[in-house]
Parts: sequence; structure tokens; C-alpha cells
Amino acid sequence: MQAVVIKSITATIQRGAIKADGKFTLTGSDLTFTPFNTKFGLGPYTFSRREIVKVSKCTGKVAGIFPFTHDAIEIVLSDGNKYQFIVSNAGEWIKLLTQ
Repeated sequence: MQAVVIKSITATIQRGAIKADGKFTLTGSDLTFTPFNTKFGLGPYTFSRREIVKVSKCTGKVAGIFPFTHDAIEIVLSDGNKYQFIVSNAGEWIKLLTQ
């Protein structure tokens, strides 16, 4: 049985100066990011919604240094790992992930 998709968009993961575009999908139980190009080693990732302990706005940066957008979120997992994604409507994603 396939999970029901709540929301799915194109997003960008950023890890320092490295970025990768991909598909960002939320279901009732999981959040996934599947990169369009897997050569960068940034995914795919699947996070159980139960693992997510904090979601907050952050800044998308050019070259990992220069801010260029505030439409980004940082997801903190229960193991302490942090992931940053540039998304449209960051506030809506924060609401969806903290419900």
C-alpha cells in the first residue's frame, strides 16, 4: 500500500556550499528528499516524522556564505543531525511538519 502524499514540491538541499535540487515529499509518516542528480551524494533521504524534533526557518545561501533567500527550513532530528532545505512557502512547511 502506497502512502498518501500530503504535499510534494521541488526543493533544494544545502550542505555548506553544496546544493542539490530534488523532490521533497511529505506523507502522514515520512518526509523524503530524492535528488534529481545523485552524483553529489545529497540523498535520497527518508525521515520518519517521529524523528523530527525541530523545524525552523533558516537562510538559503550562495556558496554556503552569502544569504539569498529566507524561504528555507532547517530540520533537526532526534539524533542531532540537521538538514537544510530551500523550499517555497517555508512557513507552510513548518506548520505541516510540526502538527
